Amino acid sequence: MSRFARLSSVLSPLVAVAAAFLVGGLVVTAIGENPFRIYAILFRGAFGSVDAVGLVLFNAVPLIFTGLAVAFAFRAGLFNIGGEGQLYIGAFVCTLAGLSLGGLPAVLLIPLLILASAAGGAVWAAVPGLLKARFGVHEVINTIMMNFIAVGLTSYFIINMLREPGQMTPQTSEIALAGHLPRLAGPLSRIGIPLPQANPLNFSLVLALGAVWLAWFILYRTNLGYEIRAVGMNTKAAEYAGINVRRTIVLAMLISGAFAGLVATNEVMGFRHRFLDNFSSGLGFMGIAVALLGKNTPLGVLLAALLFGVLNTGGLEIDIFTDVPRELILVLQAITIILVVVGNEVFVRRAAAREGRGAGAPVQTAGVTREAE
Repeated sequence: MSRFARLSSVLSPLVAVAAAFLVGGLVVTAIGENPFRIYAILFRGAFGSVDAVGLVLFNAVPLIFTGLAVAFAFRAGLFNIGGEGQLYIGAFVCTLAGLSLGGLPAVLLIPLLILASAAGGAVWAAVPGLLKARFGVHEVINTIMMNFIAVGLTSYFIINMLREPGQMTPQTSEIALAGHLPRLAGPLSRIGIPLPQANPLNFSLVLALGAVWLAWFILYRTNLGYEIRAVGMNTKAAEYAGINVRRTIVLAMLISGAFAGLVATNEVMGFRHRFLDNFSSGLGFMGIAVALLGKNTPLGVLLAALLFGVLNTGGLEIDIFTDVPRELILVLQAITIILVVVGNEVFVRRAAAREGRGAGAPVQTAGVTREAE
């Protein structure tokens, strides 16, 4: 990668974020508010206390998992739009295991529930992966449709078969206490960080950071990662080099789905301790935005998820203390992603021109290779 390409990969998201805040400031001004005051409230809500920082991290954790899911598939040239369905199935399988294996001690149950979460997401992602690898069916259509199936199936089972006795709310009973992930308030307090006991931040944060490292390690330090990136760059060249493209596509989707399924470690094991129907509110789709902003790299996904965590947490303060609607946060997120995509295209075309690529050479946009027009 040239120096210009490396510089563009860092600058384009930073410029996009700055421009999004500028446009958001213009929107706030049009409403009749002071944008400096609004942004001060936003960042105070995100960083004004240890409790607020804990909420930022809590909100970022599921986005790290879903962002990694999308980014990992992108590296193989695949658009996994099915993170929503994969996290639902991961959470559902995790809950079933937590309800049925309650007699096990925590030292056994917690690892089993983590594996169940990842396995649920992986199996759900394997279906479109196999269809893509075997029949060439486009994964975008398959993963989108699998989202509807996952949400519908889990809703049916929760409402009709697994609803908590005596409750109108469509939710299961709590999983076994031994399967709860501990909150971080206690350990942090012992080292002088006074995180309130009520703060929902839990050990899934550690798992999310481990997932970031694992994604990096697989992609850049293993033969499988090399094969995944080769297939993503140029499928025909990878096949000519002896890489089993079908196998690589399926494995990439399996790992991608496993990352999405791990959302259950935060939502089920660490926070609600049960499966709540329609709990996600679009976490899988937000993962697409996180991956794009993070340039489909593990570290980039981590940073983008933290930014979105800041916006989501600080947005509550804006909604409570100002007349600006909380939807401003959605505007900022959407503008940021649009500008990232546009800026990336501009930088890619300039890089291609500088490097003298000919027509028909592969050009990588947002981590997915396409043929240059």
